[in-house]
Amino acid sequence: MKEKLFTTREASHFLGISEKEIIELANANLMAHFKLGGEFLRFKQDDLIRIKPVIKKKYNLPDKRRHHPEALREFFYFNDFYLVSGIIILALLWFIIKDFFA
Repeated sequence: MKEKLFTTREASHFLGISEKEIIELANANLMAHFKLGGEFLRFKQDDLIRIKPVIKKKYNLPDKRRHHPEALREFFYFNDFYLVSGIIILALLWFIIKDFFA
């Protein structure tokens, strides 16, 4: 059975740090990683488990999950295109069908 590789987002949730920090650590070769297609970072779970205590110590992380404002900020940063597209689609649909109900 193939081992599942973690994406940058999954690794950030697993380690409790931001995706930006994951990318910076990988680019500085401070984390074991793979690049798929020369661009997309992937991580083995065993490597993440090994580095987790080091990350916790370096970033002085508690055992709790990240704070909500940071998670919310990351959500909007990585999903802004989909949110704006959805709002535009809803506005266009409203503009198209508003005359049918008037």
